[in-house]
Amino acid sequence: MNRQITTARLPLDTRNKLLVLSRVKNRTKSDIIKESVDMYYEYAENEIDSFTLGEPSFGKYGSGESDRATKYREHIKGKIRAQLDSY
Repeated sequence: MNRQITTARLPLDTRNKLLVLSRVKNRTKSDIIKESVDMYYEYAENEIDSFTLGEPSFGKYGSGESDRATKYREHIKGKIRAQLDSY
């Protein structure tokens, strides 16, 4: 296994948390840091933004109305009037 030394400056409270974890888990600081980086990488890799999540649905259901975005207020008012007229 090819290994490289990397140095990181940690705030005192983060360093103390690392020391406590090291003692409680009976593991080296390096092992805890490596595991933490791996976990963070996996989290970031699986993180999906809302655009990517909704992308398969965009444009899937068309209304057939080319001016729908510009006349949405009229469309909503018509829906509300129709609902009120049904009472």
